[in-house]
Amino acid sequence: MGETRQSYLIAATSAVSLLAHPAVAAAWDKPSALTEFSVAGLAGHLAHQIVRTRDVLDSDGTGHEPLSLLEHYSRSPWVEAGLDHEINVGIRRGGEAAAADGPAALVERTRALLDAQAAALPAEPAGRVVYVRPSGWALTLDDFLLTRLVELVVHSDDLAASVGLETPALPDQVIGPVVELLARLAVHRHGATAVIRTLSRAERAPATISAF
Repeated sequence: MGETRQSYLIAATSAVSLLAHPAVAAAWDKPSALTEFSVAGLAGHLAHQIVRTRDVLDSDGTGHEPLSLLEHYSRSPWVEAGLDHEINVGIRRGGEAAAADGPAALVERTRALLDAQAAALPAEPAGRVVYVRPSGWALTLDDFLLTRLVELVVHSDDLAASVGLETPALPDQVIGPVVELLARLAVHRHGATAVIRTLSRAERAPATISAF
């Protein structure tokens, strides 16, 4: 099994463990560290990354030319949408809906999905193309899993911060690709000079810089 697939499974396993932590259930109805998300909604959104993987594994990308990751993010309207944009409102509502039956049910359902993926991913052919229905275009399976890896790492940090836990420790094989992709996206969005200054020259760094 390829490294991206292994990294996804490691990050997803860590995320499910975080979802199952008693601190998450204890704070379920409280505001999260992520603006306008409750802890429940954020937990549902984190779990939904594993649902998204199930959906693309069930898709048929035959006949579709996969986009590059930079093109995928450039075309995705949520990247630069404001908090009140219908896309982001829909994302928050989706997280709340996923969590509506409580923390135990969310964990049980998500763990079952992950177990199925751990069995299925090693058998997926190299270079498989999947259709990402919410986006309306295709990616390679490994590129799609890298996008989920970013979501799992970022939102695990959000959820841990929301409930007073340390951010889950993840190995370099998980963190490395996430940092690399975020850096590439930041350069694509802001230019290399802005990113270099942010990392090396605080006195000339832009006031804000982000990949999304």
